[in-house]
Amino acid sequence: MSLDQDPVPPGVTRRLGLGRHLPVIVQTEATECGLASIAMIAVYHGIDTDLPTLRLRFALSRKGTNFESMVRIAAALGLDNRPLKLEMEHLPQLALPCVLHWDMNHFVVLKSVSARRIVIHDPAIGVRSFTPAEFAQHFTGIAMELTPAAGFEPRREKLEFTLRGLMGRITGLGASLGQIVALAVALEVVVIALPFYLQWVVDHGLLAADLDLLAILAIGFSLLVLLQSGLGAVRGWWVATLSARLNFQWLGNVFGHLVKLPLEFFEKRHVGHIISCFGSVTVIQKTLTTGVVTALVDALMVLGTAAMMAAYSLQLMAVSVVATLLYAGLRWSVFRALRAASAEEIIHAARQQTHFLETASGIQSVRLFGRGNLRRAGWMNMLADQFNAGLRVQRVHIGNETAQTLLFGLERVLVVWLAARSVLAGSFTVGMLFAYMAYKELFSTRVASMIDKLSELAMLRLHGERVADIVLAEAEAAEGLAGANAVEVDLSRRPARIELRGVSYRYASTEPWVLENVNLTVEAGECLALTGASGCGKTTLVKVMLGLLPPTQGEVLFDGTPILHLGLANYRALIGTVMQEDRLFSGSLADNICFFDAEPDMARIEACAKIAAIDTEIQAMPMGYHTLVGDVGVGISGGQKQRVLLARSLYREPRILVLDEATSHLDLRNEQTVNHAVAAMRLTRVVVAHRPDTIAMADRVVVIEHGRVAGEERNAEAPVS
Repeated sequence: MSLDQDPVPPGVTRRLGLGRHLPVIVQTEATECGLASIAMIAVYHGIDTDLPTLRLRFALSRKGTNFESMVRIAAALGLDNRPLKLEMEHLPQLALPCVLHWDMNHFVVLKSVSARRIVIHDPAIGVRSFTPAEFAQHFTGIAMELTPAAGFEPRREKLEFTLRGLMGRITGLGASLGQIVALAVALEVVVIALPFYLQWVVDHGLLAADLDLLAILAIGFSLLVLLQSGLGAVRGWWVATLSARLNFQWLGNVFGHLVKLPLEFFEKRHVGHIISCFGSVTVIQKTLTTGVVTALVDALMVLGTAAMMAAYSLQLMAVSVVATLLYAGLRWSVFRALRAASAEEIIHAARQQTHFLETASGIQSVRLFGRGNLRRAGWMNMLADQFNAGLRVQRVHIGNETAQTLLFGLERVLVVWLAARSVLAGSFTVGMLFAYMAYKELFSTRVASMIDKLSELAMLRLHGERVADIVLAEAEAAEGLAGANAVEVDLSRRPARIELRGVSYRYASTEPWVLENVNLTVEAGECLALTGASGCGKTTLVKVMLGLLPPTQGEVLFDGTPILHLGLANYRALIGTVMQEDRLFSGSLADNICFFDAEPDMARIEACAKIAAIDTEIQAMPMGYHTLVGDVGVGISGGQKQRVLLARSLYREPRILVLDEATSHLDLRNEQTVNHAVAAMRLTRVVVAHRPDTIAMADRVVVIEHGRVAGEERNAEAPVS
C-alpha cells in the first residue's frame, strides 16, 4: 500500500527512543537477512533474543525469507507489521527502526534518516551510512514497520545453554582444574610474602647495618624465588596438558555430533561458518583453562593484597579501590561495542574463508572463465570487512589499555604522594612505603587482570552461541525403536521392497511443495527408473527415499516397516547409493571403494570394481588399487570416478541400489556393460536417468512432473533376468 494512502498514525515514534538500543546482528546463514532484521527490531522493542534462538524456533527456506514469512515471524513475536510502498521523500515519516527491501534480494534495518545521511544496519555487513543519492540506488521502495502489538510485554527469549552442555562428556576436567587452582594459590602465597623482603631489608638490615640479617634474608627469599619458579613451571605444564586434553575431547565430541546432523543443516550453512564454529571451541577452551584459573587466582590475590594494604593504611587503599571501580565501569560501558565488533569480525572471517575455499575447489572454472581477478576482488572486499571489524575491536582494546594506564598511573602518583606525607609525619617507615607500594602494584595489576578476564568470560557467550549452532542442532534419528517396540533388522541380502505413502515435502511452511502426495512402490528385485524434466523433484524424491530429507507429510517404508522405526543407520546399512554430489576422499582407490573399512576385503573390492567395469583400468595404473586420489578425485576422469563410486556402493552388498545419474559421464559401451552387470545382481534398483539406454534397462518407468507422479508404464524392452 502507498504511504500517502495510509499515513503513519499520529504519536508513533519516528526516531529511535531514548534508552533503547538497536543492535547490529550479522547473519551467519546465506539466506537469513530477513530473520536477522526482525531480530534487531525485536531486541530494540524489548525482546531479549538472538539469531540462534530465532533460527531454531522458525524454520526458514534455503531460498531465503520473503515478506509472507517475515509477517508470520513478527506476529509470533508479538509485533504488528505494516508493509508499505513509498518514495524517498516519505522516509522521515516511517516509524523507526523498520525493515527495508534492499537491492532486490536483501533486507536491512533503517536506523535513522536526516537530510545528509541515512544510516542502516545491514545483516550482511554491519552499520552503513549513505547520502540520500547513494541510498536511492539500493532502496527498492518497499518497507515494513514493526511495532509492539496490543498486550506486548518485554521478555527474554534466548537460547539457554551451559558450557558443560556444549562440551559433552569430558573426563578429568574438574580434578585437573582443582589441581591447577591449588598450585596457583600456593604460588600466590609466595608472591604475597616477597614484599616483606623489601621492608625488612630497609627497616632492619640497612638502618641497623646488620650484615648477618641481610645475608639470612637474601638466602631465605632466594629459596622462595626458587620455589616460585618451580611451582610456576609445574603449573604451566599442567595447564598445557589440560588444554590439549580438553581440546582433544571437546573437538571430538563436537565433530562426532556434526557428522550425525541432517543434510539440511549443511545445505543452509557455508563451510567457512562451520569451520569458524570449530575455532570457537578452541577460544572457549583457552579461556577455560587459562582465563578461569587466572581470574580465580587473581581474585584471591586481590583479596590478599587488599587485606595487606588495609593493614598498612585504609586511606591509601581507598584510592586504589576508587581507581578500580572507575576502570571496571569503563570496561562495562564498552562491552556491548566490543561484543558487536568481535561478532562482526568472526562472521566476516568465516565468509572470506568460505570464498577462499570455493575459489580453491573451483579453480578450473575460475581459470576457464577468466574470473580470477573478479574472485580476488570479491575476496579482498571480504578480507577488508574482516580487517575493518578487527580494527574496531583493536580500537576498543587500545582505549581500554589507555584508560588503564592513565587511571592506575594517576592512582600511583597520588598514592606515592600520600604515602610520602605519611613517612614525613612519622606514621610510615621507609620500609613500609616500599612494601606498601609493592602490594599496591600487585593489587592494581591483578585487579585489572581480573576485570579483563571477567570481560573475556562474558564474551564467551558469543563463541558459545556459535558452538551451540552445531551442538544443539537435533541429530538424525539414527537409532530405531527400542525396548518392546524394537524392530528386528533383516540382515539377509535378498532384494527388499521400498514404499512411499502420501509423501509430500517442502523446505519451509511458506514455500511451495517440492513433492506433493507421492505414492510409489518399488517391489523387491524390481528396477524402477525415475525420469522427468530437470528441477521436477526427482533428486529430492530420492533424498526423501533415503532418509536424507524428512518428509513433511507421509512416510517411507522398507519391507513394510517405517524407516524411522527401523532406524536410519540400520536402514542405510542395507542401501547402496551413487548420488550426483558424491565425491571421493583423500586415500587410495581401494580405500575409497571400501570407504575406509577397518578390515577391507580385497577380493570383494576387486569383484565390485569388475562389476563397475573399472577393474581393468585400475590394474593398468602403476600402483593399481593403491593409487592415490585427491579429495575430489584428482587424477581420474569423471567416468572413472562414477565407476569407483558405483563399486563403493556395491561393496556394501546392498539390498536396494539407488543411482542418481550414476552413469551420466560414461560412454555408451561402458554404460551398457555396467547396466547389464548390475542388472544381473537381481537387486532392487531405483535409477534417476535421462538417457534412453539407461531407461530401457528398467522394468518400470515413472515420470515426475512438478513434484507429482505424472504417469508410469511397464518397459517392454527391459531385459529378462
